[in-house]
Amino acid sequence: MKKVTWPKHSVLGIAIVATWLTTYIGYITSFNMKIDNMIQELILFINPLSFLLFLYGLALFIKSTKRKNIYIFSISLITSIIMFSNAVFYRFFSDFITLPLLFQTNNFGDLSSSATANMHLTDIFFFTDVIIIALAIKFIPQRESALRRRNIGRKLYFVVAATILMVNLALSEAQRPQLLTRSFDRELLVKNIGTYNYHIYDLFIQSKTHAQRALADGSELTEVANYINANYAEPNPKMFGAAEGRNLIIVSMESLQNFVINNKMYEHEITPFLNSLTKDKDTFYFNNFYHQTGLGKTSDSEFILENSLYGRNGGAVFFTNSGNTFNSLSEKLGDNGYFTSVMHANNRSFWNRDIMYQALGTQKFYDVESYEIGEGEAVNWGMKDIPFLEQSVELMKEMPQPFATRLITLTNHHPFDLDEEDMLIPQYDSNSKTLNKYFQSVRYMDEALKIFFDDLKKSGLYDNSIIVMYGDHYGISENHNKAMGMYLDKEITPFDNVELQKVPMFVHIPGYGKGKTMDELSGQMDLRPTILHLLGIDTKEDMQMGADVFSPDHEPFIIFRDGRLVTENNIFAHEVCYDISTGEETDYGACEPYVERATTELDYSDLIINGDLLRFTDGDQEKSKTKMH
Repeated sequence: MKKVTWPKHSVLGIAIVATWLTTYIGYITSFNMKIDNMIQELILFINPLSFLLFLYGLALFIKSTKRKNIYIFSISLITSIIMFSNAVFYRFFSDFITLPLLFQTNNFGDLSSSATANMHLTDIFFFTDVIIIALAIKFIPQRESALRRRNIGRKLYFVVAATILMVNLALSEAQRPQLLTRSFDRELLVKNIGTYNYHIYDLFIQSKTHAQRALADGSELTEVANYINANYAEPNPKMFGAAEGRNLIIVSMESLQNFVINNKMYEHEITPFLNSLTKDKDTFYFNNFYHQTGLGKTSDSEFILENSLYGRNGGAVFFTNSGNTFNSLSEKLGDNGYFTSVMHANNRSFWNRDIMYQALGTQKFYDVESYEIGEGEAVNWGMKDIPFLEQSVELMKEMPQPFATRLITLTNHHPFDLDEEDMLIPQYDSNSKTLNKYFQSVRYMDEALKIFFDDLKKSGLYDNSIIVMYGDHYGISENHNKAMGMYLDKEITPFDNVELQKVPMFVHIPGYGKGKTMDELSGQMDLRPTILHLLGIDTKEDMQMGADVFSPDHEPFIIFRDGRLVTENNIFAHEVCYDISTGEETDYGACEPYVERATTELDYSDLIINGDLLRFTDGDQEKSKTKMH
């Protein structure tokens, strides 16, 4: 029987093809990326290849066969881990991992339950190439490379790799002009340049970001300030100071989307207490209000509330810029005589809160050590909402008044697991375990808020307070569109995905008597100026992107961190302009001016954060930080 003679670089060739195909099949099966035409499909197919040719090709410079094999196997393992990690991350965030998130290791323990819930047995597929390469190394006879290796062969190899890269970039640029300047849309980048090249590009962007602070001198503030001043909305005189002198209680309602409000699941009211607030004469309910968070999720919602600036693209400001100078809501309230605090029954260091709250001027952080967690009161993230809110009211009774405190609920968090005694309604029945449990978890939080209001009334704090409650971010990601479509009885489109980013917002002023449902298009960026104006505190000189929602000058315009946007008439998502009244695609020209402005506003916000520009607004160029108790 004739012995098979394998070409000299057979293992290298097998490695390239195996990882290439594993990556491409992974794109199709694990990421919900919209492909509009054959050119985009071709781009998706070839975009891993140039990177893999370059990286695996370095093995051509290794003389020892053993070391070469170790290098090839290591590269396959690393690329498989990258794809696997992105797939797990994508299932919850509908986004791709960024460099800053990789260094947020002190969050990993707390995030383990969400990560585990998003792992599938089929993820073993991402390591198919590793197995194939290991078998090739074991069973294919290999010869030691001779020192007289011909350089011309290597040169030709890398010329081919560079050519494929150039073709990839040319096709991508033709499909999406200025692709690399729109780095806030990570899915667009991955779809065009590939996961591996995207991570290299992300490294470049992060390096550029760090350089911005070093090079900033404050001159950039003038242009940003002119933009902010031009969009300032004068407060409504009827609402300015409507809650002056009252205590401020802000509740961040974890993962609460607006589609559950005034809605049922199998004839069960999902949020009976919040539903009652929508009709309460002391409550303003905003039914057209959007979260505007990015990858920082709850921490982004906190940052937006405090500063009326957008979170960072690709990371959480709470981690990447906790050393910045801020002009926060907490600092502003502290300057106006309020005792400021945050109440959150979780570890102090989670999302770097212990450091960030000091930077924001928060005077007291009531973390998990401030609470007594009894048997059956613990949840993966710390403490169940009912005992948390009950104990928080007791702590409020000891606060100096007027106080301003923020409470961050925990129970309604992915993966939405509850103890049996906390299941007040049955589970939904769909192909999504996440959505099935979500309704139960929301119902529990609603019950906790009802008890919270009752406890505030019993404590004597209720009448002299204003209570602001808002959903911090989505709970059900786009990866559950099929189940959401079943519940809403419609096919979920990119237009619907934007609509589903609505979260409820309530402003409750006991005794006010003039509350109503507000249809005004608004978002989390508007919280800071709205709250301060209700308390009678001026914000005209503040560097904030949002506007008072009660102002006659408030502009109905919402920008998302990923570049999507909403106006009175249109929604822009995935490079398509939709008519908001019909949900159908319309002329791009209707959205184009807003797209340009959204890019400008996101860039200005990034400039403030990345350059730490607010340090130049003080005479000493460094704000003194309030030390947290």
